[in-house]
Amino acid sequence: MNSDVLVLNFTYEALNITSFQRAVKLIFAGKAEIVHDLDRRIASPSWQMRMPSIIRMLYYIKRPMQKVALTKKNVLLRDDYTCQYCGVRGERMMTVDHVVPRSRGGPSTWENLVCACMRCNNRKNNRSPQDANMSLRRKPKTPKYIPWIQVRRNTLPGEWHKFLFLYNVSIETKLEG
Repeated sequence: MNSDVLVLNFTYEALNITSFQRAVKLIFAGKAEIVHDLDRRIASPSWQMRMPSIIRMLYYIKRPMQKVALTKKNVLLRDDYTCQYCGVRGERMMTVDHVVPRSRGGPSTWENLVCACMRCNNRKNNRSPQDANMSLRRKPKTPKYIPWIQVRRNTLPGEWHKFLFLYNVSIETKLEG
């Protein structure tokens, strides 16, 4: 039984995922309402309710924009695990490549790091893309947005999809929108 509950802000934007127990506390405290429930019921001798799957806060919670940390995982997420040289996609065997190699003064920055497959990374070796006769599919940029909620692909309850549509694309795609 999945006891995770999606929490929406007052404006129906996804805030986080919480435990069933925390969701029930928010509902009983008058801080949240049930948006979608499951067919299962929970009951005590004095009350009963349907088990919540999605709740909505009854007041707005302001969240500051979160800066995206420069990590290997975030570079791979920004590029959607797609080699920026040949376009092959896959979560395994992907590396992070310095467009301008470190040996040539290339910094470890968002604008100089891209996802690359092992084959392209080895082919490029310690050269610039121009020297290796390779071109980038997309110019790397600093992402300005990262989702607050981390969810594993293909594990979402169906009713959550319409509230988490933003999370079905890569970080970079969200920038362009």
